[in-house]
Amino acid sequence: MKILKQPSTTFFPVPAVLITTLGKAGKPNIITLAWAGVVNSEPPMIGIGVRPERHSFQLLQDSGEFVVNIPTASQVKQVDLCGVYSGADTDKFQLTGFTPEPATKVKPPLIAQCPVNLECVVRHVLPLGSHHLFVGEVLAVQVDEDYLDSHQLVDIAKMQPLAYATPSYWSLGQPLGLYGFSKKNQ
Repeated sequence: MKILKQPSTTFFPVPAVLITTLGKAGKPNIITLAWAGVVNSEPPMIGIGVRPERHSFQLLQDSGEFVVNIPTASQVKQVDLCGVYSGADTDKFQLTGFTPEPATKVKPPLIAQCPVNLECVVRHVLPLGSHHLFVGEVLAVQVDEDYLDSHQLVDIAKMQPLAYATPSYWSLGQPLGLYGFSKKNQ
């Protein structure tokens, strides 16, 4: 028997990502977000949900650019630190030991230690309530070649991307099948 619960964001797991932004004075910032996902294929677009009271919210509004940095499970402590400290009074690159690296298409830096980086320009902002949805068009993707398989796809087992299910961080388990496998096995 199922129990009826109050409406909530019981949707899990979701990716735990690090978003880099850039302030007016050129100071980079990192924010940890779990409200992030693909929202369109052509053109490729990523949606991120950010609370207006967060320091990065104004940076996103002002610059109109961001980078989605996908961390590994081994970086969980740095990811958590970027979520519990404010960039208004903390240099999160210094705090975590992450290295800012120039992006190719946008001004905010990549995080060098994250194996996948998606450079985005904001195309839409939608106020939703507690969060605003920033929809960013992906202009460039950088992938550490050490995490690519023989088909030039990200090797998820090797990378071990980080996931979030309130209130815990998780690593992903084993693959269960390739897209379309169910039709082949009928």
